[in-house]
Amino acid sequence: MIRVHHLNHSRSQRVLWLLEELGVPYEIVRYERDRKTMLAPPELKKVHPLGKSPVVTDGPLVLAESGAIIETLVERHGPQLRPSPDTPAFLRYRYWLHYAEGSLMPPLLLKLVFDEIEKKSPLLVRPVAKGISAQVKKLLITPNLRQHLDFLEAELAEGPWFAGKAFSAADVQMSFPIEAAAARAGLDASRPRLMAWLERIHGRPAYQRALDKGGPFEIPG
Repeated sequence: MIRVHHLNHSRSQRVLWLLEELGVPYEIVRYERDRKTMLAPPELKKVHPLGKSPVVTDGPLVLAESGAIIETLVERHGPQLRPSPDTPAFLRYRYWLHYAEGSLMPPLLLKLVFDEIEKKSPLLVRPVAKGISAQVKKLLITPNLRQHLDFLEAELAEGPWFAGKAFSAADVQMSFPIEAAAARAGLDASRPRLMAWLERIHGRPAYQRALDKGGPFEIPG
């Protein structure tokens, strides 16, 4: 039996969604973030040395990293959620599986880090910290994020889903960073294709079932 080591408000939510799309039985092992630090609890290190989620176990298999988990589950249980390997759509599918964490998440994480610096710096240095943070965001982070969102908006002109005409596991992988962009990086109605894509994934029955089973899911703004 597949077990998903599920941390609240985390990337593991999309693994639950994928399994619901696949119709594969699974169990959820729940972990709660520390309310002060918002970090994962130390118990997760008993499952994987890095102590992060998602982690999937299946007998002796211990698998971490969202992209690796999604690729493995699709290969074993759901070839219908990827294009045929001999098509251009498959190359797009593979690209988005890697782009989500390799290219899009880093500037989103930087945005979160510098926002937290502004909020949580000691009072005596907070004005300086805010000034430095504002400059870093203005000169580096915000233009980078704007470029990515413009790129994604243009790419969805190719079809309603990231690999083309059909929904695929690439859309599952892309869900977390795009939802994060809507929460903290200015994604709004000015990019209608991306907002319509979010509406489509949120309306999928498997997405809703995953929310029901995984519990509240919110990405900090």
